[in-house]
Amino acid sequence: MSDRPIALLELAIRGLLSQQPRSGYDLLKVFSETAMGGFSSSPGAIYPALKRLERAGSITGDVENRDTLRPRQVYSLTAAGVETLKRQLRQSVTRDDIVRHADGIMLRFAFAGEVLGPDAAIRILEQFAQEIECYLPELKAQLAGLPKEEARYGVHALQHGIDMYCTDARWARRVVKELKQRAPARQAKRRTVATGQRERLRRGGRRP
Repeated sequence: MSDRPIALLELAIRGLLSQQPRSGYDLLKVFSETAMGGFSSSPGAIYPALKRLERAGSITGDVENRDTLRPRQVYSLTAAGVETLKRQLRQSVTRDDIVRHADGIMLRFAFAGEVLGPDAAIRILEQFAQEIECYLPELKAQLAGLPKEEARYGVHALQHGIDMYCTDARWARRVVKELKQRAPARQAKRRTVATGQRERLRRGGRRP
């Protein structure tokens, strides 16, 4: 496995453990039974990744059911692991990302909202769309320069890539719009909760 898939697998594991502690078997089930299988469903990749993350101080393992026939090693993120995950999720989207590592962008988006909040997830998609929109003119220029008869199969292949990028950019802009529209409702809910907490504290501080 090359460095890039290893890095993405470790990012995926950090993200999943940020949601809740999990055993190696739990993680294996997530990768084998969901759309995250593209990052690895192989025990030969997942368990070594857990050992690397543990040695690096990103995760810690606790043995559950130690006195039974089936003890279970459950992993959790450490404080250092949380900081590493946050740093990875804050990375800017680059041209190289959209050309070669779009799966990594979606992985970061999927976890950013939970770990860093909606604004961070929105920022990733805005950068994703912007990088695509900057790249599309270059691709269209390449398409225009291809000899249509001699390279007609190449024309179709490149047109497919352009169409996919256009679809990705439209999707990203649509989701950004939806997430921003939800922001006022979230802010109103937070204000309501904060007001209720202040009122409870005020009432609790009254003398009988």
